[in-house]
Amino acid sequence: MTSDVHLSRVADEFHDHDYPLEREALADACSGTTVLFADGDADLGELVDDIQQERFESAEDAFAALQNVLPIEALGEPGQSDGDA
Repeated sequence: MTSDVHLSRVADEFHDHDYPLEREALADACSGTTVLFADGDADLGELVDDIQQERFESAEDAFAALQNVLPIEALGEPGQSDGDA
């Protein structure tokens, strides 16, 4: 894996692995890769390790599970509205 990756490219990084794949193996493979967020960054291996799911059937499965553990900084400006007022 690359050392820095934008959040929008993490799914592409996950495609570099053979599935099905255990969470621990993916976390180990991703360790040291920094995910760049809209406001900050995090270690991809640590994020994958935070996922409750033990096994991924595909890269898409792993990326969907990752969405549940992303910090608020990954989503954009804190307190920003979707304009639904």
